[in-house]
Order: sequence, then structure tokens, then C-alpha cells
Amino acid sequence: MPLPLATVLADVPDPRRDTENKLHLLTDILTIATCAIIAGADGWEQIAAYGEAKEEFFGRFLELPNGIPSHDTFGRVFAKLDPDAFADRFGRWMASACEATGLVQVAIDGKSARHSPTGTFTGCLHLVEAWAVENRLILGMRSVPEGGHEITTIPDLLGALDLAGALVTIDAAGCQKATVAQIREQGGDYLVCVKGNQKGLRDAVADVFARAGEAEFAGCDMASEVSAGHGRDEERYVTVVQAPDGLPDGWTDVGAVALVCRERSVSGARAESTAHYYLTSLHVGADVLAGYIRNHWGIENGLHWVLDVSFREDESRARAGHAGANLGMLRRVAVSLLKCAGTKGSIQTRRMRAGWDDDYLLKVLQGINAEYSA
Repeated sequence: MPLPLATVLADVPDPRRDTENKLHLLTDILTIATCAIIAGADGWEQIAAYGEAKEEFFGRFLELPNGIPSHDTFGRVFAKLDPDAFADRFGRWMASACEATGLVQVAIDGKSARHSPTGTFTGCLHLVEAWAVENRLILGMRSVPEGGHEITTIPDLLGALDLAGALVTIDAAGCQKATVAQIREQGGDYLVCVKGNQKGLRDAVADVFARAGEAEFAGCDMASEVSAGHGRDEERYVTVVQAPDGLPDGWTDVGAVALVCRERSVSGARAESTAHYYLTSLHVGADVLAGYIRNHWGIENGLHWVLDVSFREDESRARAGHAGANLGMLRRVAVSLLKCAGTKGSIQTRRMRAGWDDDYLLKVLQGINAEYSA
């Protein structure tokens, strides 16, 4: 019986030439590496060692014509492997779990691997991800190319996604006329943060709320939230103006603008106040919009924090070719699968258990199919 994972990876383009030195099937290499990352491996030597320790297990599902590949083989293959094609195969698999009624919120954000220097705008490997907020699944990823920027990478990532019925939420990097137009053309809605990188738009949105204030916010929808925990108290006030006037031309299908004011104090210290503007194609009330804005940052806690704490991504030094980007995708797939496992314990504990217990690993690998199959 083949693993669902092996089926997903069956048509990934093989970057190797067909020579007598090509000893291992690409699907075997990719499957072993994915399982090893789930089970606690962090680099090529650990991946190969895990494969050797579990050769009998993998022999139940994979062909393994020449046994388990060496760590050098894993490193060379992942350095050459097309990271976009690799990420897209996984993304389509994960997307099958998000066929739900109503809007599917997709958060777009970027994360750097600080110890993997490259010539990007951050000076290191920078990966831009699409994260299904409700399902907690990775839907796609692109690495910012040499000399590139997150702003120009986001459209490429969006182009690989099916956005029909989705709400795409992005920080200020996604507040670009072409980006919001692309989202609408692909059948999605958008919610983007407006900051100083779009000064004309930001000033116009500020004027909308200045006029609303002069009219005592007549006709505006408002909502408030209070939260407390870990010594931090926060109050949030959201004001929404539907169908705003006076915005610059070229912003596609604007439905509303929002102002989010936050007052935060930590351990009784003097409260700090911030204000942020948002632009959206949605026509919804302040309560609903506040939820989407708050949930967007689930990508930080649900993905980025886990990658740094449980997978030590910031310590990764993978530099050769596409190795860093492909390892990054493996980690994101592992986070998604482990979160869908439906078992208790931290992600670190689940990784350890997957390394110890083959039956648990199979449960993790089949979690998406079991939970989301029709």
C-alpha cells in the first residue's frame, strides 16, 4: 500500500540526469526526507541516519532499489530540486483540506532564516508563505530570489494558488495595486494593511476617518475587544467605513476601509497606543473584520514561532542551491501534518513520538486524508 505522501510527490520533476550513477528513485528520496523531518531530523546526516534506522519500515511502502540514499545524495538532490514545483505539489495536497463553505482565510507573510545568507532584501534566505488560518496548513511557498524583495515575490506565490472563495490577508508588503487586482482576478477577496509605503493611499484613508470623526462617526460600524494574559492587557477598537470616498484611482473593488486602534500595557506599565489602517474588498461589519485582522497573525504563532522553537529554522545553514528553500518547505509541511494529527502534546513531543512509533508516523501522514476526505 503506497503512502499518500508518495502519491503526492510522484510527479515532482527529477533534476538529475539519467546516468548509471542515478541509484535512487526521486519519490523515495523525497518521502524519506519528509518523514525524517517530521520525526525530528534537522539536516542531511540526520535524514540519512533516520532512513537507515527505518529501512525495514520504508521497505513496506517504497521500492528502495539500492537501499537508503547517503546524506550526500540527499543534499545534492535537494540543492538541485525546483523549489516551486516541490512546494506546489505539497500545496495542492494541503488545499484539498480547505474545501469548506464560506471564506477560507489565507494569510500571506514572509520569514527569514537568519543563518542562511543570500542576496535578498533581508540579506538571508527569505521564504514567503501562504497559510490557511483555520485549517493551519501550508498552501504554498516561494523563496525571494537573489536581488529580490518580498513585494515582488508575493504575486508569484498568489499565482500558484486557487483563490476562489478565499480571503487573502497581507501586511503592508501586499498593499500594491497590482497585487489586490490579481487577487480579485483570481476570484478572491483581499484585506491589506495600509502603511507609509503607499503614502497617497494612507493619507486618503486617514482623511476618510477624519471626515467620519467630524460627523461623529455617523453610519460607521464599530467594535471593541479586550484581552488580558501573561501580564499584558490590550484593548482594540475597530471602526469601519463602507464604500469610502476620496481614495486614489486604481485600487480594485474597494468595499471598505478600517481603522484599528490598540492600547497595550505590559505588567502595569504605561499603555502604548497604535493605529493601523486597512483596505478590503469585503462588505462586512467591524466585528467580522476585526476577527480576520486578529486571525491573520496566527501565521506568526501557529507557524513562524513553531519553526523557530521546535524546528530551529533560524539556526539552519543550508546554502547550496535550492537546499534552504526545499528544507524550509519540508519543515512547513511537517508543522501542518503534526498540527492535524489530533493528538495531545507539543509539536516537539509529537516529533519525538513520530520518530519512536511508526504507527504514529503513519497516523500523522494520513491525517489530512482521514480528517478531510469526503
